[in-house]
Amino acid sequence: MKFDTKLLHAGHNPKEHNMCINVPIYPTTAFDFDDVQRGADLFDLKCEGDIYTRLSNPTNNILETRLAELEGGVGALALSSGQAATTCAILNIAQAGDEVVAAPTLYGGTCNLFSFSLKKLGINFKFAKGEKVEDFEREITEKTRCIFIELLSNPALNVIDIEAVASLAHKYNIPLIVDNTIPSPYLCNPIKWGADIVVHSTTKYISGHGNAMGGAIIDSGNFDWEKSGKFPELTEPDESYHGIVYTKQFGKAAYIVKARAQILRDYGSCPSPFNSYMTLIGLETLSLRMQRHCESALKIAEYLENHPCINWVNYPGLKSNKYYDLAKKYTPKGCSSIIGFGLKGGAKAGEKFINSLTIPIHTTNIGDSRSIITYPYLTTHRQLSEEQLKACGVGDDFMRLSVGLEDVDDLIEDIENAIKLSQE
Repeated sequence: MKFDTKLLHAGHNPKEHNMCINVPIYPTTAFDFDDVQRGADLFDLKCEGDIYTRLSNPTNNILETRLAELEGGVGALALSSGQAATTCAILNIAQAGDEVVAAPTLYGGTCNLFSFSLKKLGINFKFAKGEKVEDFEREITEKTRCIFIELLSNPALNVIDIEAVASLAHKYNIPLIVDNTIPSPYLCNPIKWGADIVVHSTTKYISGHGNAMGGAIIDSGNFDWEKSGKFPELTEPDESYHGIVYTKQFGKAAYIVKARAQILRDYGSCPSPFNSYMTLIGLETLSLRMQRHCESALKIAEYLENHPCINWVNYPGLKSNKYYDLAKKYTPKGCSSIIGFGLKGGAKAGEKFINSLTIPIHTTNIGDSRSIITYPYLTTHRQLSEEQLKACGVGDDFMRLSVGLEDVDDLIEDIENAIKLSQE
């Protein structure tokens, strides 16, 4: 099946679900083992099946299968949020004393997670001082367990060369993890460019309607954990699970099986089957929505770029943008819906501008069907230091617009009116 067909059919066979053409919601906590031996086999991971919704659920399973096929992975794990996905992706291969090298331009919530919460668990995160391969290489040591980057970073929209950074990671026998939330699988498949693990906040474009929290991890199955020699969690017996050696029993799917059997089991950040159902409904129209998002965002970015009251515009789809060539390589169908721009007059004008808008909603989400305006300096990135804000490209004049599915001319008219009022 090609991409658009997978959006509607991958992972779901109506004959396995009482002939339901829509994916059913399974609102149950537990599942009948049928007989004692099958129950034992389920707990020993010797057969497939559902035990308890904290570990798996038929509705969640279909979402996982669909996402794995869309991203080109061997398996996926659905989680309760994008933050849960990032956390579990790291905890699956890193422990106290280990290090992770991360891009400096990550989403503010991810920066907080890495700089404070996971650091308290003894994992040291080292942020590269730039975006070039050598900037990442300078931070790698014997303790490094992965490199973590974000494609079309939120909100600075940096485009890091996935292929080059993947080659660097593999040179040091460590995996590359890519947050692909903003492009979505429609605009980019990081695995094709060498990424080993992909994470998503499905709350954003994959769900697309601002009505269901969720996250996901997709495992490429391409990283050789045994050859690396740096991941005993996967290559040596797991005492918490009957001494299972994940690489021996599950081969290429070792990473994603461990993420479910150990990390999800213990941390419990499972999604609601209802949220997975809502996400699946949203996912069906991903291609159509992303096309509209990209078309409208480019038109608005071009309008802002030529506006006398706008100091700067950041959108990788603009030919003037420094990431234009990389964006053409990794997201040739478009650069998603987020535009960053600086309004003349700084924070005072920015407050007037946001309060004067009538269509975009002032909140912190992105990837919604509705347009959303955010002032990151006082919201999503408020907890960051001045140094971190600078690294993320967030100043007090920075506005982040997530362009929705409204008529683009209505949006431009509304923005124009708000700009005029902000300058009075």
